[in-house]
Amino acid sequence: MELINQTYQIQGLALDQIAQKYGTPVYVYDGAKIQDQVKMMQQAFSDVKLKIKYATKALSNINILKLLKQTGAGIDAVSIEEVMLGLHVGFDPKDIMYTPNCVSFNEIQEAVKIGVMINIDNIPMLEHFGKAYGGSVPICIRLNPHIMAGGNAKISVGHIDSKFGISILQLKNVLKVVDSYGLDVVGLHVHTGSDILEAEVFLKGAEILFDAAREFSGLKFLDFGGGFKVGYKEGDITTDIMQVGAKVSEAFKAFCKSYGRELEIWFEPGKFIVSESGYLLVKANVIKSTPVSTFIGVDSGLNHLIRPMMYDAYHGVINVSNSTGEEHVYTIVGYICETDTIAADRKLPTVSEGDILAIKNAGAYGFSMSSNYNSRLRPAEVLILNGKDHLIRERETFDDILRHQVDIGI
Repeated sequence: MELINQTYQIQGLALDQIAQKYGTPVYVYDGAKIQDQVKMMQQAFSDVKLKIKYATKALSNINILKLLKQTGAGIDAVSIEEVMLGLHVGFDPKDIMYTPNCVSFNEIQEAVKIGVMINIDNIPMLEHFGKAYGGSVPICIRLNPHIMAGGNAKISVGHIDSKFGISILQLKNVLKVVDSYGLDVVGLHVHTGSDILEAEVFLKGAEILFDAAREFSGLKFLDFGGGFKVGYKEGDITTDIMQVGAKVSEAFKAFCKSYGRELEIWFEPGKFIVSESGYLLVKANVIKSTPVSTFIGVDSGLNHLIRPMMYDAYHGVINVSNSTGEEHVYTIVGYICETDTIAADRKLPTVSEGDILAIKNAGAYGFSMSSNYNSRLRPAEVLILNGKDHLIRERETFDDILRHQVDIGI
Protein backbone atom coordinates (compact mmCIF):
# COMPACT_ATOMS: atom_id res chain seq x y z
CA MET A 1 0.00 0.00 0.00
CA GLU A 2 1.24 3.48 -0.88
CA LEU A 3 0.13 6.92 0.23
CA ILE A 4 -0.02 9.07 -2.91
CA ASN A 5 -1.47 12.59 -2.80
CA GLN A 6 -3.00 11.77 0.61
CA THR A 7 -4.77 8.74 -0.91
CA TYR A 8 -3.96 5.15 0.06
CA GLN A 9 -3.50 3.06 -3.06
CA ILE A 10 -2.64 -0.45 -4.21
CA GLN A 11 -1.24 -0.65 -7.74
CA GLY A 12 -2.68 2.81 -8.44
CA LEU A 13 -6.17 1.97 -7.19
CA ALA A 14 -7.50 4.02 -4.27
CA LEU A 15 -8.70 1.95 -1.33
CA ASP A 16 -11.57 4.33 -0.56
CA GLN A 17 -12.82 3.77 -4.11
CA ILE A 18 -12.51 -0.01 -3.69
CA ALA A 19 -14.62 0.26 -0.52
CA GLN A 20 -17.20 2.39 -2.32
CA LYS A 21 -17.38 -0.03 -5.26
CA TYR A 22 -17.63 -3.30 -3.31
CA GLY A 23 -18.98 -2.13 0.03
CA THR A 24 -17.62 -2.99 3.46
CA PRO A 25 -16.42 -5.10 5.07
CA VAL A 26 -14.27 -6.38 2.23
CA TYR A 27 -10.96 -8.22 2.03
CA VAL A 28 -8.53 -6.77 -0.52
CA TYR A 29 -5.38 -8.57 -1.68
CA ASP A 30 -2.39 -7.15 -3.53
CA GLY A 31 -1.47 -9.82 -6.10
CA ALA A 32 1.89 -8.22 -6.86
CA LYS A 33 2.92 -8.50 -3.21
CA ILE A 34 2.12 -12.22 -3.23
CA GLN A 35 4.22 -12.72 -6.36
CA ASP A 36 7.09 -10.69 -4.88
CA GLN A 37 7.16 -12.79 -1.70
CA VAL A 38 7.47 -15.99 -3.74
CA LYS A 39 10.26 -14.48 -5.84
CA MET A 40 12.11 -13.38 -2.71
CA MET A 41 12.02 -16.89 -1.31
CA GLN A 42 13.10 -18.41 -4.61
CA GLN A 43 16.04 -16.01 -4.66
CA ALA A 44 16.97 -16.80 -1.05
CA PHE A 45 17.24 -20.51 -1.84
CA SER A 46 18.56 -20.25 -5.39
CA ASP A 47 21.58 -22.45 -4.59
CA VAL A 48 19.50 -25.54 -3.81
CA LYS A 49 16.63 -27.46 -5.37
CA LEU A 50 13.78 -25.56 -3.73
CA LYS A 51 10.12 -26.56 -3.76
CA ILE A 52 7.64 -24.11 -2.26
CA LYS A 53 4.45 -25.74 -0.99
CA TYR A 54 2.15 -22.85 -0.09
CA ALA A 55 0.17 -23.47 3.12
CA THR A 56 -3.35 -23.41 1.71
CA LYS A 57 -4.97 -22.93 5.12
CA ALA A 58 -3.64 -19.35 5.26
CA LEU A 59 -5.82 -18.15 2.36
CA SER A 60 -7.58 -20.65 0.14
CA ASN A 61 -9.48 -18.60 -2.44
CA ILE A 62 -9.13 -20.41 -5.75
CA ASN A 63 -7.81 -17.29 -7.49
CA ILE A 64 -5.01 -16.93 -4.96
CA LEU A 65 -4.13 -20.59 -5.54
CA LYS A 66 -4.13 -20.03 -9.31
CA LEU A 67 -1.86 -17.01 -8.90
CA LEU A 68 0.57 -19.07 -6.82
CA LYS A 69 0.48 -21.88 -9.34
CA GLN A 70 1.69 -19.38 -11.95
CA THR A 71 4.75 -18.63 -9.80
CA GLY A 72 5.73 -22.31 -9.84
CA ALA A 73 4.70 -23.02 -6.27
CA GLY A 74 2.91 -26.16 -5.16
CA ILE A 75 0.60 -26.37 -2.16
CA ASP A 76 0.53 -27.88 1.30
CA ALA A 77 -2.94 -29.17 2.17
CA VAL A 78 -4.04 -30.12 5.69
CA SER A 79 -7.42 -31.59 4.74
CA ILE A 80 -8.81 -33.62 1.88
CA GLU A 81 -10.95 -30.61 1.00
CA GLU A 82 -7.83 -28.47 0.53
CA VAL A 83 -6.44 -31.24 -1.67
CA MET A 84 -9.61 -31.04 -3.75
CA LEU A 85 -9.27 -27.25 -4.01
CA GLY A 86 -5.76 -27.74 -5.36
CA LEU A 87 -6.97 -30.23 -7.95
CA HIS A 88 -9.85 -27.91 -8.86
CA VAL A 89 -7.49 -25.08 -9.82
CA GLY A 90 -5.22 -27.36 -11.83
CA PHE A 91 -2.40 -28.44 -9.53
CA ASP A 92 -0.91 -31.79 -10.47
CA PRO A 93 -1.27 -34.25 -7.56
CA LYS A 94 2.52 -34.54 -7.42
CA ASP A 95 2.68 -30.82 -6.55
CA ILE A 96 0.41 -31.27 -3.52
CA MET A 97 1.75 -32.18 -0.08
CA TYR A 98 -1.01 -33.56 2.15
CA THR A 99 -0.21 -33.10 5.85
CA PRO A 100 -3.26 -34.06 7.92
CA ASN A 101 -3.49 -34.31 11.67
CA CYS A 102 -5.72 -36.72 13.62
CA VAL A 103 -7.80 -37.68 10.57
CA SER A 104 -9.43 -41.02 9.91
CA PHE A 105 -7.65 -43.58 7.77
CA ASN A 106 -10.46 -43.21 5.23
CA GLU A 107 -9.19 -39.73 4.43
CA ILE A 108 -5.67 -41.07 3.99
CA GLN A 109 -7.02 -43.71 1.60
CA GLU A 110 -8.79 -41.04 -0.41
CA ALA A 111 -5.54 -39.11 -0.72
CA VAL A 112 -3.75 -42.27 -1.91
CA LYS A 113 -6.32 -42.66 -4.70
CA ILE A 114 -5.74 -39.06 -5.76
CA GLY A 115 -1.97 -39.56 -5.84
CA VAL A 116 -0.71 -36.68 -3.66
CA MET A 117 2.34 -36.88 -1.41
CA ILE A 118 1.12 -38.06 2.00
CA ASN A 119 2.82 -36.81 5.16
CA ILE A 120 2.14 -39.15 8.10
CA ASP A 121 2.47 -37.73 11.60
CA ASN A 122 1.73 -40.57 14.00
CA ILE A 123 2.84 -44.17 14.47
CA PRO A 124 -0.64 -45.78 14.54
CA MET A 125 -1.41 -44.26 11.14
CA LEU A 126 1.99 -45.36 9.88
CA GLU A 127 1.10 -48.93 10.87
CA HIS A 128 -2.34 -48.68 9.22
CA PHE A 129 -0.63 -47.44 6.09
CA GLY A 130 1.91 -50.25 6.13
CA LYS A 131 -0.78 -52.91 6.48
CA ALA A 132 -2.80 -51.42 3.61
CA TYR A 133 -0.11 -50.44 1.13
CA GLY A 134 3.29 -51.76 2.20
CA GLY A 135 5.90 -50.06 0.06
CA SER A 136 3.66 -49.52 -2.96
CA VAL A 137 2.95 -45.84 -2.18
CA PRO A 138 5.74 -43.35 -1.38
CA ILE A 139 5.28 -41.33 1.80
CA CYS A 140 6.76 -38.59 3.92
CA ILE A 141 7.03 -38.80 7.72
CA ARG A 142 6.51 -35.79 9.97
CA LEU A 143 8.84 -35.69 12.96
CA ASN A 144 8.48 -33.56 16.09
CA PRO A 145 11.94 -32.10 16.80
CA HIS A 146 11.08 -30.92 20.35
CA ILE A 147 11.91 -27.30 19.59
CA MET A 148 9.86 -24.58 21.23
CA ALA A 149 9.53 -21.82 18.65
CA GLY A 150 6.92 -19.34 17.54
CA GLY A 151 5.24 -16.13 18.60
CA ASN A 152 2.30 -17.75 20.41
CA ALA A 153 1.74 -21.07 22.17
CA LYS A 154 -1.09 -21.91 19.78
CA ILE A 155 1.23 -21.71 16.79
CA SER A 156 4.22 -23.45 18.38
CA VAL A 157 3.83 -26.98 17.07
CA GLY A 158 7.27 -28.58 17.41
CA HIS A 159 7.60 -28.78 21.19
CA ILE A 160 7.54 -31.99 23.22
CA ASP A 161 3.89 -31.66 24.28
CA SER A 162 2.55 -30.90 20.80
CA LYS A 163 -0.02 -33.10 19.08
CA PHE A 164 1.86 -32.68 15.80
CA GLY A 165 4.41 -35.08 14.40
CA ILE A 166 6.15 -38.18 15.74
CA SER A 167 8.54 -37.49 18.58
CA ILE A 168 12.16 -37.65 17.52
CA LEU A 169 12.60 -39.82 20.63
CA GLN A 170 10.41 -42.43 18.91
CA LEU A 171 12.58 -42.65 15.81
CA LYS A 172 13.54 -46.26 16.60
CA ASN A 173 9.83 -47.16 16.71
CA VAL A 174 9.35 -45.45 13.35
CA LEU A 175 12.23 -47.37 11.82
CA LYS A 176 10.81 -50.62 13.14
CA VAL A 177 7.45 -49.96 11.47
CA VAL A 178 9.15 -48.86 8.25
CA ASP A 179 11.25 -52.05 8.16
CA SER A 180 8.34 -54.30 9.09
CA TYR A 181 6.19 -53.17 6.19
CA GLY A 182 8.90 -52.16 3.73
CA LEU A 183 7.55 -48.59 3.59
CA ASP A 184 8.88 -46.33 0.84
CA VAL A 185 9.87 -43.22 2.78
CA VAL A 186 10.93 -40.52 0.30
CA GLY A 187 10.70 -37.46 2.56
CA LEU A 188 11.05 -36.30 6.14
CA HIS A 189 9.30 -33.24 7.54
CA VAL A 190 9.61 -30.94 10.55
CA HIS A 191 7.71 -27.76 11.42
CA THR A 192 8.48 -25.96 14.66
CA GLY A 193 5.96 -23.12 14.55
CA SER A 194 5.22 -19.66 13.22
CA ASP A 195 6.89 -16.26 13.66
CA ILE A 196 10.42 -17.67 13.79
CA LEU A 197 13.08 -14.98 13.53
CA GLU A 198 16.45 -16.66 13.74
CA ALA A 199 18.15 -18.79 11.13
CA GLU A 200 19.52 -20.73 14.10
CA VAL A 201 16.05 -22.16 14.87
CA PHE A 202 15.84 -23.56 11.34
CA LEU A 203 19.42 -24.80 11.62
CA LYS A 204 18.66 -26.53 14.91
CA GLY A 205 15.71 -28.26 13.30
CA ALA A 206 17.88 -29.03 10.28
CA GLU A 207 20.50 -30.83 12.36
CA ILE A 208 17.83 -32.99 13.98
CA LEU A 209 16.32 -33.69 10.56
CA PHE A 210 19.73 -34.49 9.04
CA ASP A 211 20.52 -36.95 11.83
CA ALA A 212 17.19 -38.71 11.29
CA ALA A 213 17.57 -38.66 7.51
CA ARG A 214 20.74 -40.73 7.70
CA GLU A 215 18.53 -43.63 8.84
CA PHE A 216 16.59 -43.58 5.55
CA SER A 217 18.32 -44.56 2.32
CA GLY A 218 15.69 -43.62 -0.23
CA LEU A 219 14.97 -39.97 0.52
CA LYS A 220 14.18 -37.49 -2.25
CA PHE A 221 13.41 -34.39 -0.18
CA LEU A 222 13.54 -32.85 3.27
CA ASP A 223 10.68 -30.53 4.30
CA PHE A 224 11.38 -27.75 6.80
CA GLY A 225 7.80 -26.51 7.11
CA GLY A 226 7.36 -22.76 7.39
CA GLY A 227 7.21 -20.17 10.12
CA PHE A 228 8.92 -17.08 8.69
CA LYS A 229 7.93 -13.94 10.62
CA VAL A 230 6.47 -10.95 8.82
CA GLY A 231 6.18 -7.40 10.14
CA TYR A 232 2.96 -6.33 11.84
CA LYS A 233 4.01 -2.92 13.10
CA GLU A 234 6.65 -0.34 12.38
CA GLY A 235 10.02 -1.42 13.73
CA ASP A 236 9.09 -5.11 13.95
CA ILE A 237 12.01 -7.49 13.59
CA THR A 238 11.23 -9.93 10.80
CA THR A 239 12.83 -13.08 9.49
CA ASP A 240 15.80 -12.21 7.30
CA ILE A 241 14.83 -14.63 4.55
CA MET A 242 18.05 -14.04 2.62
CA GLN A 243 20.15 -14.88 5.68
CA VAL A 244 18.03 -17.93 6.47
CA GLY A 245 18.30 -19.01 2.84
CA ALA A 246 22.08 -18.67 2.80
CA LYS A 247 22.70 -20.47 6.11
CA VAL A 248 20.17 -23.25 5.65
CA SER A 249 21.24 -23.81 2.03
CA GLU A 250 24.88 -24.14 3.09
CA ALA A 251 23.99 -26.70 5.76
CA PHE A 252 21.66 -28.53 3.38
CA LYS A 253 24.29 -28.81 0.64
CA ALA A 254 26.80 -30.17 3.16
CA PHE A 255 24.28 -32.78 4.27
CA CYS A 256 23.48 -33.81 0.68
CA LYS A 257 27.17 -34.29 0.02
CA SER A 258 27.49 -36.61 3.02
CA TYR A 259 24.21 -38.34 2.15
CA GLY A 260 25.54 -39.17 -1.31
CA ARG A 261 23.14 -37.34 -3.58
CA GLU A 262 21.37 -34.02 -4.03
CA LEU A 263 17.91 -33.85 -2.48
CA GLU A 264 15.15 -31.28 -2.82
CA ILE A 265 14.47 -28.86 0.03
CA TRP A 266 10.81 -28.07 0.67
CA PHE A 267 9.20 -25.23 2.60
CA GLU A 268 5.53 -24.57 3.38
CA PRO A 269 5.15 -20.82 3.86
CA GLY A 270 1.67 -19.39 4.34
CA LYS A 271 1.75 -16.17 6.32
CA PHE A 272 5.04 -15.16 4.69
CA ILE A 273 3.44 -15.35 1.25
CA VAL A 274 0.05 -13.70 1.79
CA SER A 275 -0.14 -11.85 5.13
CA GLU A 276 1.17 -8.47 4.01
CA SER A 277 -0.82 -8.59 0.78
CA GLY A 278 -4.16 -8.40 2.57
CA TYR A 279 -6.27 -5.57 3.99
CA LEU A 280 -9.69 -5.77 5.62
CA LEU A 281 -11.60 -2.60 4.79
CA VAL A 282 -14.24 -1.71 7.36
CA LYS A 283 -16.52 1.27 8.00
CA ALA A 284 -16.76 3.25 11.23
CA ASN A 285 -20.33 2.84 12.43
CA VAL A 286 -20.06 4.84 15.62
CA ILE A 287 -17.55 6.85 17.64
CA LYS A 288 -18.33 6.17 21.31
CA SER A 289 -16.55 8.03 24.09
CA THR A 290 -16.45 6.78 27.68
CA PRO A 291 -14.62 8.17 30.70
CA VAL A 292 -11.74 5.84 29.84
CA SER A 293 -11.66 5.24 26.08
CA THR A 294 -12.89 6.40 22.73
CA PHE A 295 -14.20 3.44 20.78
CA ILE A 296 -14.57 3.17 17.04
CA GLY A 297 -17.27 0.59 16.40
CA VAL A 298 -16.88 -0.90 12.91
CA ASP A 299 -18.99 -3.11 10.65
CA SER A 300 -16.86 -6.21 11.26
CA GLY A 301 -15.48 -8.20 14.17
CA LEU A 302 -14.11 -11.53 15.31
CA ASN A 303 -16.42 -13.23 12.81
CA HIS A 304 -14.22 -11.82 10.03
CA LEU A 305 -10.83 -11.45 11.71
CA ILE A 306 -10.36 -13.60 14.81
CA ARG A 307 -6.56 -13.33 15.10
CA PRO A 308 -6.51 -10.37 17.57
CA MET A 309 -8.84 -12.26 19.89
CA MET A 310 -7.46 -15.77 19.43
CA TYR A 311 -3.72 -15.03 19.25
CA ASP A 312 -3.48 -11.53 20.75
CA ALA A 313 -2.22 -10.60 17.31
CA TYR A 314 -1.33 -7.02 16.47
CA HIS A 315 -2.79 -5.60 13.25
CA GLY A 316 -1.98 -2.11 12.08
CA VAL A 317 -4.93 0.18 11.31
CA ILE A 318 -5.07 3.07 8.84
CA ASN A 319 -7.74 5.72 8.42
CA VAL A 320 -8.17 5.51 4.67
CA SER A 321 -10.64 8.42 4.63
CA ASN A 322 -8.35 10.84 6.50
CA SER A 323 -4.59 10.47 6.22
CA THR A 324 -3.68 13.83 7.80
CA GLY A 325 -4.72 16.06 10.64
CA GLU A 326 -4.81 15.86 14.39
CA GLU A 327 -4.29 12.40 15.85
CA HIS A 328 -6.38 10.89 18.63
CA VAL A 329 -6.16 7.64 20.56
CA TYR A 330 -8.87 5.14 19.66
CA THR A 331 -9.75 1.53 20.41
CA ILE A 332 -11.24 -0.23 17.39
CA VAL A 333 -13.93 -2.76 18.26
CA GLY A 334 -16.32 -4.97 16.32
CA TYR A 335 -20.07 -5.37 16.14
CA ILE A 336 -20.16 -8.89 17.62
CA CYS A 337 -21.82 -9.65 20.95
CA GLU A 338 -18.46 -10.49 22.54
CA THR A 339 -15.49 -8.39 23.51
CA ASP A 340 -13.92 -8.29 20.06
CA THR A 341 -11.22 -5.67 20.27
CA ILE A 342 -9.47 -5.43 16.93
CA ALA A 343 -6.91 -2.82 18.00
CA ALA A 344 -6.47 -1.04 21.34
CA ASP A 345 -5.10 2.44 22.00
CA ARG A 346 -4.12 3.38 18.46
CA LYS A 347 -3.23 6.86 17.30
CA LEU A 348 -5.15 7.75 14.14
CA PRO A 349 -6.01 10.98 12.34
CA THR A 350 -9.50 12.06 13.42
CA VAL A 351 -12.03 9.33 12.64
CA SER A 352 -15.63 10.24 11.85
CA GLU A 353 -18.68 8.08 11.32
CA GLY A 354 -18.59 6.60 7.84
CA ASP A 355 -14.80 6.70 7.52
CA ILE A 356 -13.09 3.69 5.98
CA LEU A 357 -10.40 1.96 8.03
CA ALA A 358 -7.92 -0.54 6.62
CA ILE A 359 -6.78 -3.36 8.90
CA LYS A 360 -3.34 -4.48 7.76
CA ASN A 361 -1.78 -7.94 7.54
CA ALA A 362 -5.17 -9.47 6.86
CA GLY A 363 -4.10 -11.77 4.06
CA ALA A 364 -3.27 -14.79 6.21
CA TYR A 365 -5.77 -16.49 8.51
CA GLY A 366 -8.31 -13.73 7.98
CA PHE A 367 -11.07 -14.84 5.67
CA SER A 368 -9.99 -18.48 6.03
CA MET A 369 -10.87 -18.39 9.76
CA SER A 370 -14.05 -16.34 9.35
CA SER A 371 -17.47 -17.53 10.47
CA ASN A 372 -21.16 -16.72 10.59
CA TYR A 373 -21.12 -16.07 14.33
CA ASN A 374 -24.09 -13.88 15.40
CA SER A 375 -25.58 -14.96 12.04
CA ARG A 376 -23.44 -12.30 10.37
CA LEU A 377 -22.50 -12.58 6.72
CA ARG A 378 -18.98 -13.24 5.52
CA PRO A 379 -17.47 -10.41 3.46
CA ALA A 380 -16.51 -10.16 -0.18
CA GLU A 381 -12.93 -10.66 -1.40
CA VAL A 382 -11.18 -8.56 -4.04
CA LEU A 383 -7.86 -9.26 -5.78
CA ILE A 384 -5.87 -6.41 -7.31
CA LEU A 385 -3.74 -7.74 -10.14
CA ASN A 386 -1.95 -5.87 -12.92
CA GLY A 387 -3.57 -2.62 -11.86
CA LYS A 388 -7.13 -3.95 -12.01
CA ASP A 389 -9.55 -4.95 -9.26
CA HIS A 390 -11.32 -8.30 -9.48
CA LEU A 391 -14.15 -9.59 -7.30
CA ILE A 392 -13.02 -13.10 -6.31
CA ARG A 393 -15.71 -13.91 -3.75
CA GLU A 394 -19.20 -12.49 -3.56
CA ARG A 395 -20.47 -11.13 -0.28
CA GLU A 396 -22.74 -13.63 1.44
CA THR A 397 -26.49 -13.01 1.60
CA PHE A 398 -29.10 -14.05 4.14
CA ASP A 399 -29.98 -16.94 1.83
CA ASP A 400 -26.51 -18.34 2.54
CA ILE A 401 -27.31 -18.39 6.26
CA LEU A 402 -30.39 -20.52 5.56
CA ARG A 403 -28.99 -22.60 2.70
CA HIS A 404 -28.10 -25.79 4.57
CA GLN A 405 -30.64 -25.58 7.38
CA VAL A 406 -33.61 -27.95 7.21
CA ASP A 407 -37.03 -26.74 8.31
CA ILE A 408 -38.81 -29.76 9.80
CA GLY A 409 -42.14 -27.94 10.05
CA ILE A 410 -42.32 -27.47 13.80
